Amino acid sequence: MEPTEPRTSWTFVTHHARILVMILRDPETRLRDMAESCGLTERAAQAIVTDLENAGYLTRTRHGRRNHYRITPGTHFRHPAEGPHEIADLLNLLAGLDTPPDEETLSTSTAPSTSTAPSATAGTRPGPKGTHA
Repeated sequence: MEPTEPRTSWTFVTHHARILVMILRDPETRLRDMAESCGLTERAAQAIVTDLENAGYLTRTRHGRRNHYRITPGTHFRHPAEGPHEIADLLNLLAGLDTPPDEETLSTSTAPSTSTAPSATAGTRPGPKGTHA
C-alpha cells in the first residue's frame, strides 16, 4: 500500500509545550523569538504565555525592559490520562532534542538518554544560546 498524504497538518508537540521548552532553555527569551520559532504571530505567542501563566505552569517577572520567566516545578499534565505525571520529564526530553537522531539510532536505541539539557526543575539558568548539547 502506498503512503497517502495526511488529512491534516498536525504534530505531536503543541505550541504550548514548545514555548515552555524555549523558556526552559532561556528564561529571558523574547516573545518575538518564541513566535518566530513556533511559526506564530507575537499575539498568539503572548496568548500562549498568558495561558501557561494563568494555569500555573510559569511565572513572569519584569527585569527592566525584559520579562524573566520561571517554570513552576512540580506541575502536572492537564489531561486526566497523563494527570499524575509531572511535565518536567517531557520538557527535559524536548529540551535535549537539539538535533534529530538518525533513523538507525531511533530503531536500535534502548539505552536511557544521558542528555545534558537543562532541567525543568533546576533553579539555575541554562548557558547562553547555542551552547546546549
